[in-house]
Amino acid sequence: SELEKAIETIINIFHQYSVRVGHWDTLTKKELRQLIDRHLVNFLKTRKDHSAIDSLFSELDRNKDQQLSFGEFMVLITRVTIATHEHIHQEEGGQQQQQHQH
Repeated sequence: SELEKAIETIINIFHQYSVRVGHWDTLTKKELRQLIDRHLVNFLKTRKDHSAIDSLFSELDRNKDQQLSFGEFMVLITRVTIATHEHIHQEEGGQQQQQHQH
């Protein structure tokens, strides 16, 4: 299904970056920055400076091991998805629509 493909894409992109440095299934701060620069360009424009990425990484790294697990990374994806959904509704003029194309 379309949703399953979207989930698989998220997992594949995570792994494209997680295998680069350190543990193969976690993201370092540098890997997160590279992933954001390449794949979340429009959604996180204001967070691209180094101090903002440092702050974001620290917030997401719940166990403070200097790496993001897939679960910790998904907190970011969830936040971006919710913010995008809200932004789309604002652009629609705040109308309550049950079905809409994104």
